[in-house]
Amino acid sequence: MISVAWKVRRAVESVMALFLLAMVALTFADVIGRRLIGKPIYGSNDITEHLMALVVFSGLPLVTAAGAHLTIDLFDKFVSKSWMAWWRVLISVLVTLVLSVVAWLFVKHGLNASQISEVSQALRVPRAPLYFFMALSCALSALAALAIAITGPMVDPEDNHEEEAL
Repeated sequence: MISVAWKVRRAVESVMALFLLAMVALTFADVIGRRLIGKPIYGSNDITEHLMALVVFSGLPLVTAAGAHLTIDLFDKFVSKSWMAWWRVLISVLVTLVLSVVAWLFVKHGLNASQISEVSQALRVPRAPLYFFMALSCALSALAALAIAITGPMVDPEDNHEEEAL
């Protein structure tokens, strides 16, 4: 089970890196075309908008699996140390429920966008596949939150989060 989860994590990381690389390359080419040649890439705003959503929603399962969401320990002082583990499980289950609802809403919006043929403004790129990708991302994040409730955050034991100075 753990090895499958790590394989999924590595695949999601790779997909996110490709989307980010595509966004950087497009922005670079658009700026060069706009400044040097005077001809920007037609529809680059549409493509950048879609790529930004893909990058953000590709990262969501990674952040969730690592337990790295922004947290506020406002109520932690009211919970005794012996109940803290149960408190963390409860929070993970609530996050699972919220992400599941968000995934369901994206599926609903994807179906609606498919029905009405919703497209982007300049390039007329269909929006439904983007909504379905967002739904898949939220569903994976919900599964990751549920896994955190059971096993704890998915962290790489070899990563000490220390950066080497140049």
